Amino acid sequence: MARTVTQAFADFKANLEITTLQGTTVSTRQRNVRSNIAKELTVIDDFLTGSYQRSTMIAPLRDADVDVFIVLDPAYYAAAPNGPANLLARVKRAIDNSYSETTESSRNGQAITIKFSDFAVDVVPAFNRQGGGYLIPDPNEKRWIETNPKEHVRLWSESNKDKGYMLVPLIKILKAWNRAHSRLLRSFHLEAIARQVFTYRAITSYPEAAAYFFGNSDAYVSWLSDPAGYGGNLASYVLNSSTLATSIKDRLKAAKQKADEAISLNNAGQNEQAINKWRIVFGDYFPIYG
Repeated sequence: MARTVTQAFADFKANLEITTLQGTTVSTRQRNVRSNIAKELTVIDDFLTGSYQRSTMIAPLRDADVDVFIVLDPAYYAAAPNGPANLLARVKRAIDNSYSETTESSRNGQAITIKFSDFAVDVVPAFNRQGGGYLIPDPNEKRWIETNPKEHVRLWSESNKDKGYMLVPLIKILKAWNRAHSRLLRSFHLEAIARQVFTYRAITSYPEAAAYFFGNSDAYVSWLSDPAGYGGNLASYVLNSSTLATSIKDRLKAAKQKADEAISLNNAGQNEQAINKWRIVFGDYFPIYG
């Protein structure tokens, strides 16, 4: 509970953090996954990536996916159209040999997801790309995608430092809004929008920054290039739906309206009403007044 909006946002940030104990569990689990795959396949490199590595993962852990990047020997590479699907099938067999009796695995886009009782691990197989970066499989489009998650980590870290270490907490706050309102935006797309929106704008407070995000994200809903420079539209999934872009923009507009109302209430000294309004925006992880 909180008596002021400032305290409410401070508590909200804390509510979204993965605990130290959970972090230890994640660390142990992902090391075991990497070790077990290396027993079945020739692994050149492996590392954590995704929101966990970018420090943008939010609680609860049971709803999270921890991404493990596995760089394989090029001997496993095969050209499209069948190569990407065949690679994922091979990686799934390797995972099932270690985990089939204790959990389940399934193909999930460019990854194989291992579902444990407390959280999931997404295993993304990859190959080193000539000239830098990596190639990962896209079985749905029957192609190889160029990417560089290590560059994403570096860019996010630099941007967070540039914004007084307030960008990453803001991203977590915005992810809570997305989760509370149908999860229409994919996680990395939302993160990239936030980074883009605040490229030339300082973050001075989380309420003001959230309202600014809601009011200035429209241009990036349907198109946003990979900030690592490897091409591709992070919003391609939006373009593939005739109604998704409209739904996302409607939710942004509604959130902007409520955020402005909350700020006005707070400026008028109506703390309880302001906190209640922010709770409508961000959901149950936002504290109640009291």
